[in-house]
Formats: sequence, structure tokens, C-alpha cells
Amino acid sequence: MRVGVLTGGGDCPGLNAVIRAVVRKGVTRHGFELVGYRDGWKGPLEGLHRPLGIEECRGILPRGGTILGSSRTNPFAIEGGVEQIQANLAADGVEALIAIGGEDTLGVATKLADLGVHVVGVPKTIDNDLSGTDFTFGFDTAVNIATEAIDRLHTTAESHHRVLVVEVMGRHAGWIALHSGIAGGASAVLIPEQPFDIEAVCAHVETRFESEYAPIIVVSEGATPIDGGDMTLVSGEKDAFGHVRLGGIGDRLAGEIERRTGKEARAVVLGHIQRGGTPTAFDRWLATRFGLQAIDAVADGDFGTMMALRGTAIVRVPLIEGTGTLKVVSDEEYAEAQVFFG
Repeated sequence: MRVGVLTGGGDCPGLNAVIRAVVRKGVTRHGFELVGYRDGWKGPLEGLHRPLGIEECRGILPRGGTILGSSRTNPFAIEGGVEQIQANLAADGVEALIAIGGEDTLGVATKLADLGVHVVGVPKTIDNDLSGTDFTFGFDTAVNIATEAIDRLHTTAESHHRVLVVEVMGRHAGWIALHSGIAGGASAVLIPEQPFDIEAVCAHVETRFESEYAPIIVVSEGATPIDGGDMTLVSGEKDAFGHVRLGGIGDRLAGEIERRTGKEARAVVLGHIQRGGTPTAFDRWLATRFGLQAIDAVADGDFGTMMALRGTAIVRVPLIEGTGTLKVVSDEEYAEAQVFFG
């Protein structure tokens, strides 16, 4: 059998570990021939592919990013795009496709599976917002990077007696902010799921300075104030899946805190640093296990499924379970963390 592999959406630590696992087990255990489609769904859409054997996968385990490249191409937004993908897969002799990606990439995979394309999904996103799986690979690396940054910022905040606002990624889910904020000992964490009261934030800042403690505030890029207003940061630009670009809430929050309290405040935007570089051991382990199970699903003909972590086990769930609902921080989880903020 000839099997295609693609990586779509934002790059993520651990993608290469999945590719490596799929290829090694696919070749040595199942006798498959693997091809890698370049740049996400653009690859099968335009027939862009490369050989993917054991030799091509040597040394890629610790590498960030993806050797196949990625994009946010949406074939369902292109006239005739789906038909072109079906035709190219047939022309390339590809009988099954492993799609590694997040909400959008696996959303396309779900629709293609409904049309009869033999697709298996592997969930990845640093945001950890895919339902159906306890964790996605890439999340642990992002949290560790953000935590290290917070650790380093504590000393400079104390030295200069200033407020430091750390903006992290996460779009509409606050998992990175919550986990890194708790791990890094932040004074407050603001997430998209819980609109914040700017007056309460400023009062908290004043209280922290009264106790001779310089506050660190972690804010997720999608966080918004209770009263809305122009602190909700979007650029207005949209990608192929209709998502606006988020970012900038850290700068505006720092400016508002400084204006209201008179305390010097600075914003640190971690941005794409959270997505790049060497994946943690946990992400390599999880990505590898996902890849091993994904190629087994292909061998079993168990298409239309997604690999998922449930406890410590890797299980197969319908693709729609990963893309049907956004996994967000619950009220209970956020309330439980409040003991550390205050």
C-alpha cells in the first residue's frame, strides 16, 4: 500500500516525531511505501510530494517544525479543490492519507472522510484545544517555554519594581496561559473563557505592590475585558479558514495598568517562540505513540478515525470527536487555580 502523510496548520514541536514513527513502522512492520505531501493540504491539492523513507527521517526526532512544510490551505474554500485532491491521490497511487494537524486540518480530513477518502488523523496543536484527546503534542513544549520565560521575568520585575504582562498564545482557549501561569508563579492569569475586569486587575496590582511584590500577569492572546471595548485585539485579517489574527492584548493591558495605577508596566509577547525549537521529552513520546498507532489504523483499514490520548492509553476515536467542539478551560478548573492568584 502507498500511504501519504501531510502536516497542516501552524508548525508545532513534535511533528517530525510523528512522521518518523509513521515511516519506521509503516516500512519495517507493514511493508508500506510512504510519500510526504508538502505544505499541508496544498500538497495533495497541487500534487506536491516527496519520497518518505527511513533515510529521509534520520535525525529528525529532536527537530522542531516539520520536514514536510505546512500551510493553512483550505481545499473546501477553493473551487474544485476537493475533486482535485481526489484526482491527485488516485494519480499518485495513494490509497490512504495520514493528516497531522489541529482543528482546521482535521476539519478538512473529517469532510474528506465523509466523501470516501481514506483518512486517519493525528491531533496536534500547542493550544491543547482539540476535544476527544486529553492532550495534544506541542502543548507541553509551549507551556515549558512560557514557564521558563515567566521564571526569568520575575527577577527583572522585582529589580525594577514594575508590572510585567506576559502575552501567550492559545487563541480562544486559555490552557497555555493557565498551565504556565500556575507553573511560573504568576500573580494573575487572564484567559478567553473568563472575561476580565480591568478595575479588579489594577486593584490586584496595587495590592501586590503594597506587599512589596512586583506582579507578573499572564494573558492569553484571546482574552477580553468584561466591558469589551478596544482592548479586544484583532488585526482584521483572516486566513483561509476564516480566523482573524489575534495579538496585542499584552501591550494594551500594560498601557492601561500603567495609566490607571501609575506603576511602570511592560509587556512581553512570547509569540512564535512557543511553537519553535526542540520538543520536550513528553511531546516526543506522545507524538511517537500517535504516529505508531496511526499507521496501525491504516493497516487495519480503520479510516475516519483520530488518535487520542485517554489517560495513558492511545485510542482511536471518530474524527468528528476531535473537531466538533472546542476544548476550553472550564469554570471549575479556573476557579480551582484562583488560590494561587491573589
